[in-house]
Amino acid sequence: MFIGEFHHTLDDKGRLAVPVKFRAELAQGAVVTRGLDRSLFLYPKEEWEKLAAKIAALPLSQADTRAFARLMLAGAMDVDIDKSGRITIPEYLRQYAGLLKDAVVTGLYDRVEIWDEKAWNEYSTKTENTGNDIAERLGSAI
Repeated sequence: MFIGEFHHTLDDKGRLAVPVKFRAELAQGAVVTRGLDRSLFLYPKEEWEKLAAKIAALPLSQADTRAFARLMLAGAMDVDIDKSGRITIPEYLRQYAGLLKDAVVTGLYDRVEIWDEKAWNEYSTKTENTGNDIAERLGSAI
């Protein structure tokens, strides 16, 4: 299970340190892909395979499901954790997420999200300001 928020820096080669507490769950392989809200999603290989199967089962006849499948599946890339505990994020994914230097790595139960630090700060401030409203709309779901 992934939880927590960590601040890291990308190096010039696009390598990002994975938080130590996440490394064991990602050691058997991981997949990074375009996420939502201009973030990147990082999944353990096993979780990714479950999600990819669900996405592949969506009806091809619907434009929005095709678009979502393209977003998630076409953007996906296998990544390995190197000896220094880093993954290399491909250039096209760094561009998508606006990752230049400072990043925030967040644990969200079954996945890790990677954000540009400025984008994360803007997003989290907005969410913190509306958190009570969101909780009320979710009601008994939480």
